[in-house]
Amino acid sequence: MQNKTCICFLSFFFLFFFSLINFFFMIYFIMNNMIIFMEWELISLNSMNIVMSILLDWMSLLFMMFVSLISSSVIYYSKSYMSSELNLDRFIILVLLFVMSMILLIISPNIISILLGWDGLGLISYCLVIYYQNLKSYNAGMLTALSNRIGDVFILMVISWIMNYGSWNYVFYLNFMSNDYSMMFISFMIIISAMTKSAQIPFSSWLPAAMAAPTPVSALVHSSTLVTAGVYLLIRFNNLLLEFFFLKLLLLLSSLTMIMAGISANYEFDLKKIIALSTLSQLGLMMSILSMGLSDLAFFHLLTHAMFKALLFMCAGVIIHMMNNNQDIRLMGGLSLYIPLTSLCLNISNLSLCGIPFLAGFYSKDLILEMVSMSSMNLMIFYLYYFATGLTMFYTIRLLMYLMVMDYNLFSIYNLYDEDYIMLKSMFMLLFMSVIAGSFLMWMIFSYPYFIYLPLNLKLMVFYVVIVGMLMGYFISNMKLYSLNKFLMSYELSLFFNIMWFMPNLTTYGLYSFFLKFSQNLNKNIDMGWSELYSGQGMYFIIKTYSIFNSYIQMNNLKIYLFSFILWMLIFMFMIIFNN
Repeated sequence: MQNKTCICFLSFFFLFFFSLINFFFMIYFIMNNMIIFMEWELISLNSMNIVMSILLDWMSLLFMMFVSLISSSVIYYSKSYMSSELNLDRFIILVLLFVMSMILLIISPNIISILLGWDGLGLISYCLVIYYQNLKSYNAGMLTALSNRIGDVFILMVISWIMNYGSWNYVFYLNFMSNDYSMMFISFMIIISAMTKSAQIPFSSWLPAAMAAPTPVSALVHSSTLVTAGVYLLIRFNNLLLEFFFLKLLLLLSSLTMIMAGISANYEFDLKKIIALSTLSQLGLMMSILSMGLSDLAFFHLLTHAMFKALLFMCAGVIIHMMNNNQDIRLMGGLSLYIPLTSLCLNISNLSLCGIPFLAGFYSKDLILEMVSMSSMNLMIFYLYYFATGLTMFYTIRLLMYLMVMDYNLFSIYNLYDEDYIMLKSMFMLLFMSVIAGSFLMWMIFSYPYFIYLPLNLKLMVFYVVIVGMLMGYFISNMKLYSLNKFLMSYELSLFFNIMWFMPNLTTYGLYSFFLKFSQNLNKNIDMGWSELYSGQGMYFIIKTYSIFNSYIQMNNLKIYLFSFILWMLIFMFMIIFNN
């Protein structure tokens, strides 16, 4: 037990101090407008150099600071959450490998090292999703791995295509490539690979399935590592993508992802899946604002979202623990009376997600919605944005009603307590950041203040939408609007929305299973069939037969000579007979 505690504390302190170091370096880099580009030559053969490159600028340092701060909180939290785990040290090592893969991805200006980090995230996420080793975990892990492999394949194609430029350091070529229409192929492949990692339509079905992982892993995956890797890749490639028409397609798909995830969250009763669908909705928001060319804003929202989403998952983990590992929100209620500190963290992170003024989420979400109102996008995108914002408020108030306001529904004997100080300390560290991160980042990232002048109704549009969403969430949860509730909860409609517009049926059970069956047939008929018969095993059998025959002859066997003598005599006699 002492060894496990030692590993937890060492990992926590290392990551926490690493985040502090990154914070001070980031301040220095922003103040002096610095970028450091380092190359380490591994092999030089004729005119070919294989180098390891590192890019340190304010963006990579700031992101590394957030990743390491959240990871340190998650590892400290895991000391209590995973205390009954026999192999806690293995779990901690997997989480550390996961964080290292993400850091490698963040500091890479080179598409090869990006692939190493990208594939590392995919592989270790598979190991973490199947951690509990039951059938549900295995299925979810396979779905996660297969979905991410699609993105890996596209990155490999980018690597082969970008060789036309003589180096894999894509940072040097972005401005040049943006005027080269042969590079439309690269931009298309980068967008597809980012969409698979960040679970945009039609690759959305893996993200709620990945909830089979332990809750600390979910807090890490859904805040700052796996799902944000696609957004970060597009932020880095932003100069290249702006010139091509693929961004219009990305804008449409990401807006639909926002709506789909928001509606599905309102039909879900699994606590972790509601939070996962909320992550999907926010990823759609980041992708869509990125496809409008506002990469700084997307990065700003990515960082603020990371803080309150990690906190939200940690609170969910505490509640699930106390509910005898039950995740159904219909069996919870009145938790604010029993676990006030955890309820405080949950409510603040939820309100930050909704964009309540002066919490972290407000600074990024409000700015994004005002930029959308000011942009020249069409009316459909405008309505989708505001509808998705209203849905965020809708499912948040519904969740708070079920958890905090309604009656407790589980057992007459229960064990709700708020004295697990290890979990509370790690949550309070993120609670502090969930409150101040928005204003802190706004002062840091934007060197000049944004003043957006809009008509009064457009300026107040956010508040209208938030109030309507809040009232709808309250009324639907309380069954006040009975006729509307009866229509919304009808079997056909709830089935359609609950399984994400039949997305798993179209992709998981349809497309992926088709390819798996196709590859199984190929393996059976070609690898273990024709090619086996005429190459490996077949050639072995033929050569073996001939060698046995040769060995008989070479052993001077009398029977063989007699047989051959009689055979030749018979042939000779037949020839004489036929000649006559």
